[in-house]
Amino acid sequence: MTTPAPAAPVRVERDGDVAVVVLDRPPLNLFDESVFAGFERAVAELVALTAPGRPDRARAVLLEARGRVVSAGVQVETFRDIAEGPDPVGEGTALWARLIRLARTLEDLPVPTVFAAHGLTLTAAFELALACDLIAAAEQASFGLVEIVVGLTPSMGGPQRLAERAGPTRAKELVFGGERYPAARLEQWGVVNRVLPDEGFAEAAREYARRLAAGPTVAHAATKQLVSTAVRDGVRAADAVLPQVSGPLFASEDLRGAVASFLADGPGRATYRGR
Repeated sequence: MTTPAPAAPVRVERDGDVAVVVLDRPPLNLFDESVFAGFERAVAELVALTAPGRPDRARAVLLEARGRVVSAGVQVETFRDIAEGPDPVGEGTALWARLIRLARTLEDLPVPTVFAAHGLTLTAAFELALACDLIAAAEQASFGLVEIVVGLTPSMGGPQRLAERAGPTRAKELVFGGERYPAARLEQWGVVNRVLPDEGFAEAAREYARRLAAGPTVAHAATKQLVSTAVRDGVRAADAVLPQVSGPLFASEDLRGAVASFLADGPGRATYRGR
């Protein structure tokens, strides 16, 4: 009797128009080379799946995890091997350059992205959540950037993205203290978008992503570009690119169909195809 091969620690599934990235490395979903590489492959797959014009295009992305926790962090041996290797500075710099590319590629996908946190979400997993557009959390979920326990600062984009969401002093507080924060507190600070009941959380998070996928995703891509430009370069910079970003929406099937639906049947009855 042959033993079945273990499941990939990171895989992409489909739920209708939603592409679902699943982290599944029991028991604690610790990040190691297999997980980092798995997310790189998954995000490359997402780039292809969300490409405009693709017939079976995914119109939203959901990141979720299996097991009791989302992730207890990074396998510490990963850092030990770099620190004790022949070129710790070079290897460390290369690792962070690699991982920030991963976060930015996820962030730049042209569709809404949602991170579903059902439990403890530490370090790299929290940083991936911050690279998503929206974070949905169960009531029991908690979050932390606890890299101080190994003498690091979070370097997968977490501090700067926390500063975008919650402001610089909150970002420093989370990182300097290395504490865990409940979902409700981070919702108050603007880091978490929605706190949902523990019971039925997984399905509620999927339904949230499905609703986003059913919307005018061509317009959502324009929204993402305008918001990111405003945050990084200022409101006037977003104003400057707005005509080029929003003008093409008038040629979209979604806009033409929604306008016709509004005039015929009133607001809120249009259906969208993401074209």
